[in-house]
Amino acid sequence: MNDTSLLDPVRILRGPGLPVQLGAVLIEEGVLIGFDDDARQQALLLGIQATPAPNQLVAPCLVDPHSILETPFSGDQETAVSLRHCAAAAGYGQIALLPRSSSWRDRPERLQGFNADQDPTATVRLHLWGSFSRSGKAGELAPHGDLLEHGAIGLADDNAMVPAALLQQGLLLGEMGGCPVLVAPRDPALQGEGLVREGVETLRAGWPADPITSETVPLSQLLLLHQCHPDRQLRLMNLSTAAAVDQLSGCEPPPLSSVSWWHLLTDRSMLTGSDHGWRVCPSLGGPKDRDRLIQAVQERTVTAVAVHAVPLDAEDMLLPGDQRPAGLSGHHLVLPALWNALVRPGRWTVEDLWQALSFGPSALIDQPPEQLKRGSRRWLLFDPDQCWTIRHNTSGAPRSANVPWLGRELKGRVTACGLSC
Repeated sequence: MNDTSLLDPVRILRGPGLPVQLGAVLIEEGVLIGFDDDARQQALLLGIQATPAPNQLVAPCLVDPHSILETPFSGDQETAVSLRHCAAAAGYGQIALLPRSSSWRDRPERLQGFNADQDPTATVRLHLWGSFSRSGKAGELAPHGDLLEHGAIGLADDNAMVPAALLQQGLLLGEMGGCPVLVAPRDPALQGEGLVREGVETLRAGWPADPITSETVPLSQLLLLHQCHPDRQLRLMNLSTAAAVDQLSGCEPPPLSSVSWWHLLTDRSMLTGSDHGWRVCPSLGGPKDRDRLIQAVQERTVTAVAVHAVPLDAEDMLLPGDQRPAGLSGHHLVLPALWNALVRPGRWTVEDLWQALSFGPSALIDQPPEQLKRGSRRWLLFDPDQCWTIRHNTSGAPRSANVPWLGRELKGRVTACGLSC
């Protein structure tokens, strides 16, 4: 994009609760200068010719409510700097990082250095979840008040439920006040060695089965705690089954919750044993689970779609699938993949998709929603028709080796973003 550009006509989504409209946008050096007739008048005075982009979309930045960054400041793996770079290229304006790290973020001093010398209006914002327990071992409480006082947006642990007794203790002490507490409804003891949800395809492939109860049993406990502590902001991370959605639907009011983008795109019937994409946490379910999750996000029973990126290196990827750490990376894939799967065939509207990828995630992490404003850099331009091939060396790709669909052509791409890396 040139230093000053008038996109006219172009589709515009300004913020939550507003419809997509065809209009004009004037952008100067990454800053939104004007909209519609005001933009056209300013462009005329500047001698700027309009660039027609009727199929493209200018919209607020996306928000990832939880991902993992284990080596934020140095090394060959993903760092805070490289994560900001790939996030901006993908249109993500905010990423909230879970406490898991080479130095587990359970102390105030371990929250420092992430946003030093960064302009929050012009760069990708990295939020930090403080640890609910010390070292993430679910044995004793971390200093909740100190973590929140030093910048944590809320409290979380790892990818399994904190023991109910410890969770109850923390909620009763209440040092988190009204800040969110994010918990994964997953019981590793019930999951055992299971890697994929139980079902016919799991049996045929010979995969160890993960029973649905590994999610529904801890979820029952969490929903009870949610009802017993209405003054606390308990949030649910990474729902993955139709049964869990049914449980959530029966709770009034339900807690805010998230689902991984991958669980909306893939299920156990769509992958072969050699695919990287089946090794995720929580385990992949079947077609019924995927369809129910898609419906729940559209109906806003489930609040947000998370990237939940877990960067792995090439050495990790050489391990057998059942020994490899679980997780995928790829912020740059999320928007085009979900657009193709849900918006292009007409199952979701553009507004539905932005509610799932931007406005809902903002609510989950208790932040104001992203929206387009004059004088702001917090915008993205998405071209749903641009085709490109997924490669490790693609501009904006993460450093991690566990990016799915390598070598595959994908339609749709963020072609510009006002944020700097």
